[in-house]
Amino acid sequence: MMPLTLANIGEEIIIRRVGGNAEVKRHLEDLGFVAGSIVTVVSTLAGNLIVNVKDSRVAISREMAMKIMV
Repeated sequence: MMPLTLANIGEEIIIRRVGGNAEVKRHLEDLGFVAGSIVTVVSTLAGNLIVNVKDSRVAISREMAMKIMV
C-alpha cells in the first residue's frame, strides 16, 4: 500500500483504506473516496491532486491525499 500522492497520473487504482480522524474520513467518503472504489489521478499541482472518482473530478490537498491508501 502507498498514499494516493505517489500514484502515477492516468493510472486507475483501487482505494484500499482511508485514514484520518472520524471527521476527515466522513468528508473523504462524502467525496467518494471509499475503500474498494476506483480512482484516477488526472494531474498534480504543487502536491495537490485532481482526481477522477465516481464520474466526478475532485481536487484534494496533499494532506488529504496522504490519508488515502491505494
